[in-house]
Amino acid sequence: MSKVAFLGLGVMGFPIAGHLKVRGGHEVVVYNRTAATAAKWVGKFGGASAPTPRAAAAGCDIVFACVGNDSDLRAVTLGEEGAFAGMRPGAVFVDHTTASANVARELDREAKRRKFGFVDAPVSGGQAGAESGQLTVMCGGDSEDYARVEPAISAYARFCCLMGPSGAGQLTKMVNQICIAGLVQALSEGLGFAKAAGLDQQLVVDVISKGAAQSWQMDNRHKTMIAGEFNFGFAVEWMRKDLAICLDEARRGGASLPVTALVDQFYGEVQAKGGGRWDTSSLITRL
Repeated sequence: MSKVAFLGLGVMGFPIAGHLKVRGGHEVVVYNRTAATAAKWVGKFGGASAPTPRAAAAGCDIVFACVGNDSDLRAVTLGEEGAFAGMRPGAVFVDHTTASANVARELDREAKRRKFGFVDAPVSGGQAGAESGQLTVMCGGDSEDYARVEPAISAYARFCCLMGPSGAGQLTKMVNQICIAGLVQALSEGLGFAKAAGLDQQLVVDVISKGAAQSWQMDNRHKTMIAGEFNFGFAVEWMRKDLAICLDEARRGGASLPVTALVDQFYGEVQAKGGGRWDTSSLITRL
């Protein structure tokens, strides 16, 4: 049992912080930009809320964050009221935001200067995985810091792994998003082809999902895609944010991502037709 803080109570952070309290048995203090959400969390799980990231982090062994992007992450960590100003030497900051590897390395350097640890730890599994406590967590940082936080992460993760030094967790998450983008587009095209060919789409999936074409996306999204329902998880606008990070990193590193770049354009078309908050399987609407 540790004293921990959690910064950011969105669709991912709200249930993750709950698992830390209920499953992990930790003493949890939360911070959210909208105070009413923090009050709602305290009403559901107990614990306490704080008015600033700095106040939330004060005296904690581990400080977790799950916010929107690089700028949001800097806003809750740096500055006079940021969490870093309240953290004690020897504590560890764990960032579950899907952000750039550059910001992870930047914050790791600042954490080391202040004598505490930093682990970049983006997650995969979406809102459903957060609510069920079955997330996959990919981490970057020092092995000593990782060893100290892994038991706490186990309260909401089915698998957690240290991938390498600072930034390695974010780079691994980029690979994850690259693979998902290609799979969703392929599934969209496959279902579209089956419909155009006059086949029973459900029967097709029943057959091909027993072979090499099977994937998580096929198992979990084909029915809603066929039904034209797109309110089941990670939103298009957030996927575009993640793919922008991937493409930017690829340009810097000299990697080639032609399919990813094309799928990002397709998601842009979905956004333009008002689908920014639809889940990522809405790629099929283009067809």
